[in-house]
Amino acid sequence: MTEALLGFGAVFLMAFMRIPLAIAMTIAGIVGLGLMRGWTPAFASTGQAVFETGFAYLLSVVPLFVLMGNFVARAGMARELFAAANAFVGHRPGGLAMASIMASGGFGSICGSSIATAATMSRVAYPEMRKHGYKDTLATGAIASGGTLGILIPPSTILVIYGIITETNIGKLFIAGILPGVLAVVLLCLAVVVITWRDPQAGPPAERHDWRDKLVALRNIWGVVVLFLLVIGGIYGGVFTATEGAGVGAAGAFIFALLRGSLTPRLLLEILMESARTTAMLFTILIAAMIFTNFINFTTMPAELKEFVLQFSPHPIMVIVAMMAIYLLLGMVMEELAIVLLTIPVFFPIVISLGFDPVWFGILIVTIVEIGLISPPVGLNLFVINALLPKVKLASIYRGVWPFVLADIIRLAILIAVPAIALWLPSMMKG
Repeated sequence: MTEALLGFGAVFLMAFMRIPLAIAMTIAGIVGLGLMRGWTPAFASTGQAVFETGFAYLLSVVPLFVLMGNFVARAGMARELFAAANAFVGHRPGGLAMASIMASGGFGSICGSSIATAATMSRVAYPEMRKHGYKDTLATGAIASGGTLGILIPPSTILVIYGIITETNIGKLFIAGILPGVLAVVLLCLAVVVITWRDPQAGPPAERHDWRDKLVALRNIWGVVVLFLLVIGGIYGGVFTATEGAGVGAAGAFIFALLRGSLTPRLLLEILMESARTTAMLFTILIAAMIFTNFINFTTMPAELKEFVLQFSPHPIMVIVAMMAIYLLLGMVMEELAIVLLTIPVFFPIVISLGFDPVWFGILIVTIVEIGLISPPVGLNLFVINALLPKVKLASIYRGVWPFVLADIIRLAILIAVPAIALWLPSMMKG
């Protein structure tokens, strides 16, 4: 137990010293194993972790979904999604903010990245809200919170990483994210309703569209619908695995972008290079996490924590609540991916020993990550929006996001109380 605590302390210390997380976990893992088992076994274990992670067939899903997201982000689909949502709800108080949330959900269903979703909607939705007199607090809060849907509604890079670390079926994780994603859109839109009810000037109504405009707007988003149904429908129906679905999605996104005339040789090269950089970053972090996990598993921490937690077995759900509270606190001061990679090796065995479903716990983890992405002071989405909208004060973004943080906490409580929301669709999967 002491060795594991010292290892975690070393990682946190190096992280606060601005040493990259992957390097920090690798150093702590190798040194910890070296001191406990000897340096030859430590380096042999590290080499094995690098080889097995780097050559794992399942990991091919990562670059394929990253490539798919980059294709759709450059194909202009976000603007059409926003236009479609605006046609139906834009005329209501706060309607443009709700439209940005709905469009973020649609864009997230073919992107899988929170940062990309928030950045894209900042360019698409904010100018429209600003033109109609929206307050910066509501506009940026809606965009930041809507952006988090990119990692919940499948495909999701966080769910892929969670699935790989915990050896949970990625296809089931993807399908499990659909209904919680719908719940998230509803609750975030309700937050907009409450905000505009208290302050009607925060989000004035925009112009009303007739049914002809609505039908035209719907017709323009056929590509998004087809791509989502092709990938997620194929996984759900057992036609192909998540890895094969990623390949189909990447190919479909490429063909769609090509048909729209949005690809040039130079842009294609940029997309491929950006996808390669992102994939290299994720692989490096994953390999480092595996090295550190090997060290943690060799200590007595997992067994001792399990024995401690099992004392509360008459009320095991309180263990989950306590874990979520810890995640909420960590999310306010640490980067979300770092939290997941550092805590999953410790918490996941406890969750399984208490008899909880790993798919359900994965959805809870993503929900917590979503909250962390918009929680001051280090919410990543907040800084993305601040960088893209330099005229908006960071203080305004901080103020505007709190109602949406509260809506996400309510969603987390609902998912804890009603696991069936996440587990119903996966239980009906074929294959």
